[in-house]
Amino acid sequence: MFTLRKILMIACAIALAAFGVAACGSEKSEGGKGGEINIALTSFPDYVDPQLSYTVEGWEVLWNVYTPLLTYKHVKGKEGTQVVPALAQDMPEISADGKTYKLKLRPNMKYSDGTPIKASDFAYAIQRLFKADSGGSVFYDVIVGATDYADGKAQNISGIKTDDNTGDITITLAEPNGTFENVLGLMFAAPVPPTTPLDKDATNNPPPSSGPFMISNVNAPRSLTMERNPNFQTVKDAGASEVPDANVDKILVNENKNNSAQVTDVEQNKVDFMLDPPVADRLAEVKAKYSDRFRMEDSINTYYFFMNTERAPFNDIKVRQAINYAIDPEALNRIFGGRLHPSQQILPPGMPGYQEYKLYPGPDMNKAKALIAEANPADKDITVWTDDEPDRKRIGEYYHDLLTQLGFNATLKVIAGDVYWTTIGNQSTPDVDTGFADWFQDFPHPDDFFRPLLHGDSILPTNGNNYSRVNIPANNAKQDELLTKLIGDGGVEDQYAALDKSYMEQAVWAPYGNEQFTTFLSERMDFDKSYHHLLFNQDYTSFAVK
Repeated sequence: MFTLRKILMIACAIALAAFGVAACGSEKSEGGKGGEINIALTSFPDYVDPQLSYTVEGWEVLWNVYTPLLTYKHVKGKEGTQVVPALAQDMPEISADGKTYKLKLRPNMKYSDGTPIKASDFAYAIQRLFKADSGGSVFYDVIVGATDYADGKAQNISGIKTDDNTGDITITLAEPNGTFENVLGLMFAAPVPPTTPLDKDATNNPPPSSGPFMISNVNAPRSLTMERNPNFQTVKDAGASEVPDANVDKILVNENKNNSAQVTDVEQNKVDFMLDPPVADRLAEVKAKYSDRFRMEDSINTYYFFMNTERAPFNDIKVRQAINYAIDPEALNRIFGGRLHPSQQILPPGMPGYQEYKLYPGPDMNKAKALIAEANPADKDITVWTDDEPDRKRIGEYYHDLLTQLGFNATLKVIAGDVYWTTIGNQSTPDVDTGFADWFQDFPHPDDFFRPLLHGDSILPTNGNNYSRVNIPANNAKQDELLTKLIGDGGVEDQYAALDKSYMEQAVWAPYGNEQFTTFLSERMDFDKSYHHLLFNQDYTSFAVK
């Protein structure tokens, strides 16, 4: 006998055969929850590993898979940047000198595979950051003993003490740190069991989940499957009310390099959500025809060209200044379909410390060429790097043409977006001279736009984010000094604004704007429930089938 469920399954199979896409959902469960949806992204996550992933694609997927001791509120807008308890029972108790943080793990929680979540798993996660050369390690080297552990001088990080019987976790810092609650809320600090490989990524066999979803299958760099975590109820039962349950049972995540094809698939309801904004030549069409399931979203980020300051020709400040004078942000804005707010500084609008200024008015090709002539670089052979996502490829082509106009013998190197950041962040990669880069805020503090990107200590052997190889001792010291203070203390934001200007006086980057993001869903999705998070982009727990 054919039940309703069997009829639905047959109908779905027929649709899949016709479209070749997993667009049908399973039968919804009681209460309006359930179903299966699919997502398209242009580049696969760099890592499917909480301690290593450091891209928009990776964080959007993993935020609801790996839950730290603290997390960020699952709401849209500025309120979503508030740090709240997650696996920890409460916010940390902080000592009067600001150096000691005490937390307690909620009891009786389990990972998705049934393994108990233990306090010592937090210590293991932080050790992994250093052993696996994570780009996120720069936020945690303030912990006492972290540097010695990273250098192989100690067997553990002495500043982290845990008790698996009581759930107590005590973290001692070398100096007060105005961002430490923020970084405890990042996936870098999410506990993982000690069966997780210590010194290498776990992408092909990701750690068990502590969040509402788990990763049940990975076929990197093509697809992955997210399903409800069968043991997430143990986390909820322990009182983790700030971490919401999932509304859907399964999410199929597939890479599709053709952004225009993604747009068509969402229009035709073959795909339920596309992570990247529609390509520029489809944006007006989507805005006009699909306003009931498309919207523009605020996002805090900076787009820029990096320049390797350690070697010619970009070790000459005049060459770097020339690039800044030559760039035309409006030409780049056209590539974004008008979604770019032109800018020429490091901190973006919406970030504490942002004060608008412009040191290199232009575009001024005459000024740029004059500076190049003064510098007269002996080495004019340069490689320009970008990835294969449509907008970024066009950005790279624009930059390549600009450098050619300035007299350089420029070679454009376009590589897959899946491996772009790990490639240019690896110091052994040859000819990483200059190229495309962007940065989306990790947390609402200006240190996030300086420490991982411009501090000398963030020049890492692998997984580095300081692509310009910037190391200015006075600015390093200023970053370290400001980190001991709190936003809101007298003059702190002004000092971050001055630090921004100091770096741009050295023209360490060539910034050109801040991108506005989008949400575009299929008709069967509940558009009103779904929202864009200021830190982690689309919140997958908000996805729901009508």
